[in-house]
Amino acid sequence: MAKSSPINADILVVEGWLPDYAIQSAVTEFKQGSYHKLITIGGSLPKGFYLSEYKTFAELAAATLMALGVDREQLIVVSDPSQSQSRTYNSAVILNQWLSTSELQIKSLNIYTLGTHARRSWLLFKQALATKISVGIIATEPLNYDSKNWWHSSEGVRTVIPELLAYLYACIFKF
Repeated sequence: MAKSSPINADILVVEGWLPDYAIQSAVTEFKQGSYHKLITIGGSLPKGFYLSEYKTFAELAAATLMALGVDREQLIVVSDPSQSQSRTYNSAVILNQWLSTSELQIKSLNIYTLGTHARRSWLLFKQALATKISVGIIATEPLNYDSKNWWHSSEGVRTVIPELLAYLYACIFKF
């Protein structure tokens, strides 16, 4: 089951790889919350890169968010152009670097993600942002399997077990 632990935050950070329904849900969260800015993060697109005007998940998510009514003035794109295997952690590090040079005075943020990936994202973003910024997590539920009975579907098994292993890896080998 997805882990959510939102906090009262200045910024909503959306992981750019999310499916459209999750991004649409993030728009609702952004509009209902007391956020000042919405930041999209993410690395290079693994497929279609050469054909797309968007080169990273962060750019693609930002375009989707604007199509869903988010004002461009409220949106910030923080891309990770690397092809690293530690994509979530690298996105967190790049966000931290961007925040350290930005004029925004951010004390808290919520990460918006999908399903079981939330635990790992929360852990890695808290590590990367250290004690400078309070980090909350909001996980939207996946639509392609029942998260309460994930073992009843191949999609659930293919999602939850690798995510559990990746979370344990992140816990053991603290970046």
